[in-house]
Amino acid sequence: MNAVLLAAGRGTRMGQLTATTPKPLLPLRGRPIIEHILLSMRRAGVGRAIIVTGYRGEQIEGHLGDGSKLGLTLEYRRQHQPTGTATALLLARDALGDEPFLLSWGDIVVDERVYSDLAGAFDSAPCDALLCVNPVDDPWRGAAVTVDAEWRVTRLVEKPPRGTAQTRWNNAGIFMFDNLVLTYAEGVSASERGEYELPQAIAAMVAEGRNVRAHPLTGFWSDLGTPADLTAAEEALAKRV
Repeated sequence: MNAVLLAAGRGTRMGQLTATTPKPLLPLRGRPIIEHILLSMRRAGVGRAIIVTGYRGEQIEGHLGDGSKLGLTLEYRRQHQPTGTATALLLARDALGDEPFLLSWGDIVVDERVYSDLAGAFDSAPCDALLCVNPVDDPWRGAAVTVDAEWRVTRLVEKPPRGTAQTRWNNAGIFMFDNLVLTYAEGVSASERGEYELPQAIAAMVAEGRNVRAHPLTGFWSDLGTPADLTAAEEALAKRV
């Protein structure tokens, strides 16, 4: 199984912690965040990953190398301007071929069972996209996801105004995709900030009746947006050992 990690962000809410270090390389229980993600993916059956870097991407590439120390084959693509996650994914297009792939943002730490559970759910009921969702009271921070009784995604709204979402599910930033998503990523329009975001591509798939399903998360999840998130992740990983 192949994987794509989108590790292009700076992590501005982390303050001085990311002034000279890209967030995926911040230490978490003695290992960089991105190593925890890659090792968990490897245990789920991932053998090859394409990492799309951005801010100080040369540090990530220099640290991880070809991936042999982690038991993986790694390739890199560089997003020189922060133009969004849809364009970041398209940089990996040439390396993906026709096979389904696992995708995660490069700064999200979860219970490692999530990767194998997601891949297993996709294998047992293939679809165009399978996205992990978090149960939250108000999904303003990311994309609000509405599902039906059979976990089909019926609506996805990127960053709705706080208090307006009529759903308790939030896009968790981890996916299994058929390569059809690449076609939709090409058709995304620029946001007000001039960025092309992957959730917009998924929303277009939903609007056109494609088979997009949700996979509810269990266990620990964090996008490590603040120093307090790092502390919580340390505690969660300590309990897992």
